[in-house]
Amino acid sequence: MFVDKVQTEGLAHFSYVVGDGTTAAVIDPRRDCAVYIDVARKRGAQITHILETHSNEDFVSGAVNLAEATGAKIYHGPAPDAAHYAETTREGDTFMLGKLTLKVLETPGHTDDSLSFAIYDRSFGKEAIGVFTGDALFIGAVGRTDFYPDRAPQVAGLLYDSLSKLITLGDQTIIFPAHGAGSICGDNMADRDFSTIGFERRNNPMLKIESREEFVRHKLEEHHYQPPYFRLMEKLNKTGMEEAPELRPPPLTIDEFLKAREDATLVDVRNTSAFLGAHIPDSLSMPVDTVAGFAGWLLEPEQSVILIADDEQQASLTAQHLARIGYDNVVGYLGTSLPAWAAAGQDFKSITTLDVEEVERDWREKHERQLLDVRSIDELAEGSIPGAQHIYVGELPQRLDELDPHQKYTVLCASGVRSTIAASVMARAGFSDVAVFMGSMGAWQQAHHKTA
Repeated sequence: MFVDKVQTEGLAHFSYVVGDGTTAAVIDPRRDCAVYIDVARKRGAQITHILETHSNEDFVSGAVNLAEATGAKIYHGPAPDAAHYAETTREGDTFMLGKLTLKVLETPGHTDDSLSFAIYDRSFGKEAIGVFTGDALFIGAVGRTDFYPDRAPQVAGLLYDSLSKLITLGDQTIIFPAHGAGSICGDNMADRDFSTIGFERRNNPMLKIESREEFVRHKLEEHHYQPPYFRLMEKLNKTGMEEAPELRPPPLTIDEFLKAREDATLVDVRNTSAFLGAHIPDSLSMPVDTVAGFAGWLLEPEQSVILIADDEQQASLTAQHLARIGYDNVVGYLGTSLPAWAAAGQDFKSITTLDVEEVERDWREKHERQLLDVRSIDELAEGSIPGAQHIYVGELPQRLDELDPHQKYTVLCASGVRSTIAASVMARAGFSDVAVFMGSMGAWQQAHHKTA
């Protein structure tokens, strides 16, 4: 009997291959699904079932592709808008995999079609060994309930009921959630790979709330961001999407790049320092490890993309991140370094960086620059610089009309990465003077802690 976790970096997505003997099931597969076949083959098992805990909002499901490759059947929860490619499974249904049994639990709240799958070993007692909780229960947190705003109190209450059901599986039950720390599908997840129902019951802040009414009130007070690409994921995950395209974008010569850029968005996936020092005009900064989190905010899915990357490996990894959220139009990457680009007589730009003393001087003393804080609302509540304007970096493209393009801005976040992304958005939109506060709130707090 085995459970093998497949972790998707960037999205903090967990999928699983679970089985016994020669049969296995895959829980919540991602789009590039060959990995599951490899895992099953190493276990000497064949994939016979594909189970989805819910309609995912943050990545493209690989269920259809995996079914075509293996002949396995796909099962999904009951809901009017559930996936069209799957058979419906309901509360109490069971799936036999050797001596292992997966029992279906309907656990709505995060979505109407949410399911959990409890694991039983028929050779040893009747207690659940583990449970795949999808986005209902995480390690240290619970799922978000903001996808049905017209039914907000109802769905929050449904999640409370679902969590109460999961608790009845017993303290010994190991939790296998669909996401880990860093995912946007929940708040304050623990940066830990394992937990049990008992540990969560005693330590998870949301499970410690005894009153259904208090739980609902708490959920209604939460604030979550919904990237525009969520709507695309909801659409694609009702019908399924074809296999991901070739994930090795071709290198482009300078002449090929100049021709292709006329109809493309330029995305610079090098690190923040490299972009600040020298970048191609009108390019967006999006370091490769931020692509999964911000491409869905800043890029249109139908728009062609050209990457500025350090090398082929970085470009390929970026294309993989984009394909997992349905963005397939990567034309290629610039196969020339920025020094070689400049040596060829091509234009480049840089972005001014400021330290704590310079920010203090230009803002408080000279009143020359407006501070723009692009962190999340939750981060803002934990500490901010008085007088700074706030717009979350993901919402910036839609809210640029709230800013004056002739004003001088200094952008800050927690450390400088998101502020560089935001500064690139503003520069691309024609803002004439945008600087980045390097170190941002981290540097500010350290400086003011020392002088306190």
